[in-house]
Amino acid sequence: MEHHSLNAGHRAVATDASRLTLDAAAAGTYELPPRVPVSQVRAFTNALDRLGFNSRLLLSVIGLRASDLDDPDATISAAMLDRFMCATTEECRMPNLGAHLAGVTPIGAFPLLDYLVVMTDTVSGALDQLVRYFHLVSAPMTLSIVRNDQSVRLIVDPGENSFGSQYEATLVVDHLRAETEQRLRVSSVSFMIEPEDRRGLEQLLGCTIQAPSTWSGVELFAEDMRLPLRRRDSALRGVLEARSAPLTTVEPHSNEDVVVRTIRAELAARIGKQMPSLEALARQLAKAPRSLQRHLAAKGLSYQRILDDTRREGAERLLADATLSIREIGYLLGLSEPSAFHRAFKRWHEVTPQEYRAQHKRTARLSY
Repeated sequence: MEHHSLNAGHRAVATDASRLTLDAAAAGTYELPPRVPVSQVRAFTNALDRLGFNSRLLLSVIGLRASDLDDPDATISAAMLDRFMCATTEECRMPNLGAHLAGVTPIGAFPLLDYLVVMTDTVSGALDQLVRYFHLVSAPMTLSIVRNDQSVRLIVDPGENSFGSQYEATLVVDHLRAETEQRLRVSSVSFMIEPEDRRGLEQLLGCTIQAPSTWSGVELFAEDMRLPLRRRDSALRGVLEARSAPLTTVEPHSNEDVVVRTIRAELAARIGKQMPSLEALARQLAKAPRSLQRHLAAKGLSYQRILDDTRREGAERLLADATLSIREIGYLLGLSEPSAFHRAFKRWHEVTPQEYRAQHKRTARLSY
């Protein structure tokens, strides 16, 4: 009888995962994205490998190879992701699979989003960044925050999806604990659907599970929102420096004085952050803004031209790497709309970012 109940639980997990994308759309809580970045699948397969499962076999179910996940711009249909998740839950036969996958998913698995979260100063800022930029991963759910004097709730919607809510809740708990050096306290984690193994999930998360509940997500103590993050350097390097030349390296420009070189270096160092204004740069150089403008004009330059050069050089280096998608690169350069990045890049190179990246790949293959 016990074995039969366990199998029934596994079937319930598989059924729930098969609705990972479809139920969310049917419920009207989230508009199903027609295409999903393969980075989502790559994060899952890496986690599956860490748990000892054969991710290559699971990928073959949807006609993919591991090498297909290396293209940061590649996407698959939502239906393919749905089939992959069904195959995963059927093959793995692990209660609380979403939580277990998240438990072995490191910071940096979703490079840009993780960077935007861990670069903040406090837990409160990290949660705000997570909610604000969660759309970058095109997940079939949304996140929101509810605050009061005693607690802060991060709500996962649609909460009826136990796989998705377990995955997101566990990622948040594990990563924020790591970034606060285990100082963060978790009041409880809530799920709208009773987990397959409540006791095992409580041990994995290290907190009380509230289920079935009216919502899914994580509840934290309000006073912990001020806890500082350790701003993990490895995550920053993984996004902006690994496998590519450091973006802070300034390309040499002839006949430039120390003022212009300083401006170029400052703007290059700010890639991925808010760019300083002309006025802020003038204060840093102990000059009046108009004086700085006249200085640049005498060199045949302007603040906007130097900024444009910085973005162009940053785009070239990031496109030569295979870490970030074109959409994510546009965001880092301060061109958050894909159309704006495409227009700027065609003005720089007379080709699209996709064409430039493809040309670089062909050149790199020929050089070997």
